[in-house]
Amino acid sequence: QVQLVESGGGLVQPGGSLRLSCAASGSIFSIYMWRWYRQTPGKQRELVASHPSGGDGGYADSVKGRFTISRDNGKNTMYLQMNDLQPGDTAVYYCNADLVLRNSDLLTDLWGQGTQVTVST
Repeated sequence: QVQLVESGGGLVQPGGSLRLSCAASGSIFSIYMWRWYRQTPGKQRELVASHPSGGDGGYADSVKGRFTISRDNGKNTMYLQMNDLQPGDTAVYYCNADLVLRNSDLLTDLWGQGTQVTVST
């Protein structure tokens, strides 16, 4: 069974940094799209960043210049380096992936369980 597991969330002061990780496990051949979303209570889930295989990262305007998405294909892992965090970044962060299994099946819109990021004094 394929699953995504996030880690790295926590409490940080404004201006601080955190690095989130999302590791995929299972019978995976390749991951052709990684995404980070975030959600706060009462709001829709927001796309924060995305990283296609062989391409460059894309970012929401609200995080551009502060967040960096990266991937390690050998480890089937994605990262989100978050710098200069602000209270408005407080949310549950979810990773999301589209991938190809070893049996050549496509598996799209796979979600992790989420990790809480809280920016506060």
